[in-house]
Amino acid sequence: MRIKELIERTGTAERQIRYLISEGFVPPPSGGRANADYAETHVEAIVRFNRLKELGFPPAAIRILLHATAGIPFPISRGVTLVVDTSQLATGADVEPMVAKAREVLSRIINNHGRKGSSGDSDA
Repeated sequence: MRIKELIERTGTAERQIRYLISEGFVPPPSGGRANADYAETHVEAIVRFNRLKELGFPPAAIRILLHATAGIPFPISRGVTLVVDTSQLATGADVEPMVAKAREVLSRIINNHGRKGSSGDSDA
């Protein structure tokens, strides 16, 4: 896709896209400057950057977060932090299965379910 379509798809100004590329938040297009060609990876990178910015992270923090190998920590409540892989940000994935799994894991860990010898033993 050309730059105009990338602008339309992301709602991001051309100047901002060029900034994101120059700063390494978005990979450079293939084909060089005269025949620049953008792909879904560019859309995803721009959306990911914009989402992190919406969450209040400044560009310096976004750079660190995007290079973090463990993911981005989001405090959920006192003593519980959700770590999200950057590849999952702004993907539009169905979160319900993830929420169900997180509920199951938290219930098992915090409520001591599934541990032999504890009250509320389970066969799981």
